[in-house]
Amino acid sequence: MSEENKAIIKRFYEELDKGNFDIYDELCTPDFISHFPGNPQPIDRETRKQTSRMFYAAIPDCKHTLEDTIAEGNKVSFRGSARGTHTGAFQGQPPTGNSVMFTGMRFYRIVDGKIAEEWASFDSLALMQQLGVIPALEESKE
Repeated sequence: MSEENKAIIKRFYEELDKGNFDIYDELCTPDFISHFPGNPQPIDRETRKQTSRMFYAAIPDCKHTLEDTIAEGNKVSFRGSARGTHTGAFQGQPPTGNSVMFTGMRFYRIVDGKIAEEWASFDSLALMQQLGVIPALEESKE
C-alpha cells in the first residue's frame, strides 16, 4: 500500500508540472481539504486547484523535485524543492524574470487511492526574497 500511495503523490506533482490542473479532480477526493500556508482555515479542492493555477501562471516552468518520500499506512510525506522562472504576476508582484528555488515539506492522507488531505509547509520567505518582495538579509561582514 505504501508504494502505491507514494506513486499517487509522485504522479500528482508530475501532472501539475505539466499544467494538468484536472489532476485535482482525478486524484483528490471530492471532500479534499488542504492546510495551506497563509490560510487560517483549511481550503477545499477547488480553491486549492485555483492556488495551483495562480502559482503556475506566475512560474509556468516550475518543476518539483520530491526527495525523502516516506509512506506509512495511509500517510505520505516528502521533503522537496521547486524551481522555475518568475514570468507572470504573483501575489501582486509583477514578473521579474528571476529564477527561483524554494524548499518545503508536504504531508498527505490517502483514502481509497485518492488524496483526502494535505498539510503544506514551504519556505515562502526565500521565495518572496527571490521575487524581490522582501529584501534578502545582508550577510555578516565579520
